[in-house]
Amino acid sequence: MRSCVILIVGTLASGGAAHAQSAATTAQADHGYAEIVAQSAFGNVTSQSYGAEVGFTVLPHLQVFVEGGLTRDVATPELSTAAQTIAGGLSLTQPLVGYSVKEPVTFFAAGARYLPAMVGARTQPYVMGGFGSAKVKQNVVFTVGGNDVTSTLPQFGVVLGTDLSGAFTSPLLILGGGVTYPLWTRVTLDFQFRFGRIFAEETPINVTRAGLGVGIRF
Repeated sequence: MRSCVILIVGTLASGGAAHAQSAATTAQADHGYAEIVAQSAFGNVTSQSYGAEVGFTVLPHLQVFVEGGLTRDVATPELSTAAQTIAGGLSLTQPLVGYSVKEPVTFFAAGARYLPAMVGARTQPYVMGGFGSAKVKQNVVFTVGGNDVTSTLPQFGVVLGTDLSGAFTSPLLILGGGVTYPLWTRVTLDFQFRFGRIFAEETPINVTRAGLGVGIRF
C-alpha cells in the first residue's frame, strides 16, 4: 500500500513538473517574434515588396508590432498621364521621345495584432491593424533618341512640377491578417495578407501585399 501511494505521489509530482516546464516553454515562446518578409504587391501596378516585422506579446492573445519595408512601385494613373503629356509636348520638336514612370515607397507602421485561441491546432491565425507613414518617390525618366534627358529638360523648355518629381510623405493605414505555422523549433512561416492605404494629398494610393514571412519566436 505504501509503495502504491509513493508511486502515485511520484507520478503526480513528475506530471506537475512536466506541465510547469511545458508552460514555461510556451510562455517563453510567446514573448514575441521577429521575421523578414517577401511579398507581391498589387494596386495600380504589380511589383514586389520586402521588409521586416517585430512584435511583442502584451496580453495572452494580443501583440504589438512594428514593421518597415520597401514596395518597389505603386505608380498611379495620374503620374503616367502627366508624364505622357510632357512626352507628347517634347515629341513636337524632338524625335523618338520616350518616358517611364515608377513610384517606389518606403514605409513604417506600428499597431496591434490579435491571435484567437486555437486549442490543439498547430497553425495560428491572426488579424492586425496599424498606422504609420509612407514616403513616395516619383521617379520619372524622359528619353530623346534613346538618351536620358530628364536632368536637362529645361533646355527643351520643360520644367517638371511636383507632380512629376521629388518625393512626399503621407499617413499610412494598414489592415490585414495571416496564419503562422511552426516550421522547426522556434522557426515559423507566416502566410500573410496586408492592405495599405497611403493618404496622398491629391489621390490616395491603395496597395495590397500578399506573401510569406520567415521568422523566429522568442
